[in-house]
Amino acid sequence: MITSHRITPIAEVEGESVTVSRLKAACSNCNLRELCMPAGISSTELDQLDELVYARRKVKRSDALYRTGDPFEALYAVRTGFFKTRLTFQDGRDQVTGFLMAGELIGLDGIGTEAHTVDAVALEDSEVCMIPYAKLEALSGEMPSLRTHFHKVMSREIVRENSVMMLLGTMRAEERLAAFLLNLSQRMVSRGYAALEFHLRMTREEIGSYLGMKLETVSRLFSRFQAEGLIEVDQKYVRIKDIDGLKAIYAHHTH
Repeated sequence: MITSHRITPIAEVEGESVTVSRLKAACSNCNLRELCMPAGISSTELDQLDELVYARRKVKRSDALYRTGDPFEALYAVRTGFFKTRLTFQDGRDQVTGFLMAGELIGLDGIGTEAHTVDAVALEDSEVCMIPYAKLEALSGEMPSLRTHFHKVMSREIVRENSVMMLLGTMRAEERLAAFLLNLSQRMVSRGYAALEFHLRMTREEIGSYLGMKLETVSRLFSRFQAEGLIEVDQKYVRIKDIDGLKAIYAHHTH
């Protein structure tokens, strides 16, 4: 639960007061910049926004940022690191529902019910910026530009998750893995990282859970894609060698 951890104000973390310019620098590679610094706002509004993201929180690998049933109090922008979200069924089975990387928002699942509906677990040592939702709502009421930008950010995150999950339901196994790798590549690019090579922070088993495939199927497809010259795999390191080939596999589904 959020309340079980001490939330450290940014000023205390940094050892000095946080100026707008420092906040801009901190969020320069983050989706949060669209939320905190919408275009065309006044200097007075900037002063208000300077206090919106008032805390950071470190989350150790395998620890939960929040769990199912925890009260919804804030949204979180991933500053560094990687998370997965998961559902746990009554029989103890887990279903991975998403992977979130630096620059993406976590916590949208709690807005509707005022309680979180999934667990958010760090796949590596991570840090998040905390955005108290009540404060965000209050500021949004006073600043139409902030409300509009927040809706855009929230909509994009929801559409991304929903579109991936809807497509996966009708894809063959190889199309699912191709779509997964292409989606990761596109998100890496939008975060300013390399498009064609990355370390997978999740296990093959977690990928299988997300894609609705058995571990053996995921491993077999990684081996097949490598044998066909589509990718190069070294444990968790993946390099895409033929992105057009992956797109062709994915395009087979859409035609």
